[in-house]
Amino acid sequence: MTEHTKVDHSSDNLDETMPSTPGPTVLEKSKPRSANMAANKVECNACPVLCQITEGRTGACDRWGNVEGVLTRIDPVILMRRPFGPPASPASRLEAEARAEGDVAVQEASAATGLVPETDLFVSGVGSGTTYPDYKPAPFIVASKADGVDMVTVVTEGIFSYCSFKVKIDTDRYLGPEQSNIRHKGEIVGHVTTAEYGSQMLSLGGVHHLTGGSKKEGRITCDVMMALGNKQAVELSIDGGAQLVVQAGKAPIVDGVEEKRMRVGCGSAAIGIFAKQWYGHTDEVVVVDDHITGVLTEHQAGRCLDIPLSGIKMKGRKSTPGRYFQVANPGNGWGGTDISDPLSIIEGFDPEVARPGLRLLITSTTGEHAEYYELDDSLQPQRKPMPAPLQKTVDRIGENCEPSLASVLFLGGAGGSLRAGVTENPIWLTNSIKKSLVNVTCGGAPAYIWAGGGITVMVDVMRMPDNSFGYVPTPAIVAPIEFSMRLSDYERLGGHVGDVQAIGDVLARANHRIIDWVDGASPWPIAGKPVLG
Repeated sequence: MTEHTKVDHSSDNLDETMPSTPGPTVLEKSKPRSANMAANKVECNACPVLCQITEGRTGACDRWGNVEGVLTRIDPVILMRRPFGPPASPASRLEAEARAEGDVAVQEASAATGLVPETDLFVSGVGSGTTYPDYKPAPFIVASKADGVDMVTVVTEGIFSYCSFKVKIDTDRYLGPEQSNIRHKGEIVGHVTTAEYGSQMLSLGGVHHLTGGSKKEGRITCDVMMALGNKQAVELSIDGGAQLVVQAGKAPIVDGVEEKRMRVGCGSAAIGIFAKQWYGHTDEVVVVDDHITGVLTEHQAGRCLDIPLSGIKMKGRKSTPGRYFQVANPGNGWGGTDISDPLSIIEGFDPEVARPGLRLLITSTTGEHAEYYELDDSLQPQRKPMPAPLQKTVDRIGENCEPSLASVLFLGGAGGSLRAGVTENPIWLTNSIKKSLVNVTCGGAPAYIWAGGGITVMVDVMRMPDNSFGYVPTPAIVAPIEFSMRLSDYERLGGHVGDVQAIGDVLARANHRIIDWVDGASPWPIAGKPVLG
């Protein structure tokens, strides 16, 4: 991203724009020219940068351009179509059949002539434009019907300075110490946060990195955030830890190795799950785990099965019977520890309890590492070929491990100007959301609303349309957001009722693109009854 201030963006991309319907979306005519601005320029007021844009070019964000002297949103607004909505007429049945057969021309013609039932279309915030400066009503305030109820959806692209991405990485590999800085191209863009069950967690972005550091830090942070939100791969390095490549919905790459499995559980959990399957095939099992290493014969599961104690002596700190903490340091070895030799966490065997020939299975929490031993006459473990029944249990551990993925969640504070685009009295919007009278979505995807004050939304980017996120070079992230409610509730919360338009008007006026809703991935965002979070 190149810094721009009151200048054109460098790419001539208006001629390359191929909207799916004729004409760009004209959302705001330019303001009176500044005295020192050339006659062929318009000043963009879609964000605080105030680019001055030459005719035929875009501003720094690539989102707004000068089309014949008019400030215009270049990208099409994205409408979503419910693929399997009930046909309301022969014409809509024809359109549905064309959709199933991939006949794009018939689909677009049907949409343009209003043959798609309005209950089967949803105007998303992707490509809709922004409310900046604050006094404007939202770019699209759209009427529809659901279950016979008059509905309104208020649609905008919010400019988010207060936002971040929470990245969940399914791996037991050690990525780095908690609170360690995360860098991209040398700049700090986030930190490692608390690990969760079977996953490492990162927090990336946030207002302090966007605005609180150097200009370079802000720009690079914005680059990382937009790429993650748009489901692109991002390279990260953790101070004192790993090198990562993360991409939403893809397996993470840790130090050049693609992760395969998320652990079935901690070492203690694995003992509880598989104890009965080990019974009779081995005398002792150790499940190596960075957090809680399990020992079968001491564990409650082993005691309930009346498995005799083996006399094993473990390193680490014993917590409760059969559960050991800190058996080794964190790392990329067995079970997220730094060991490559599983015997290194065993101090020995009690000669008063152990016996020659005792059978010992040691496995990791993913089953990727496993060894079988038998004690010799000196009570020293000797590696032996894995018996078939035990190999079956090790394979079963792997079978129960889910594929390792990187999950990316957008977290943003939907405050400030975008609320003014909904109502003249923002507290009524906030209160209506808390009472579940308003359904909040981001690009049509369901958003979780955090408890407490304000409108803090969190959404899985994999449920959003591709390329949902943009930026403004202040820097800040631009993200779609929609507020859907009954028309009567919109009137009560002081909404901009005079700016409500029908979906048919959007289809006729706006440069738009219609995509199919991913049926089953998310609930349809408009419902006649209040949608509970």
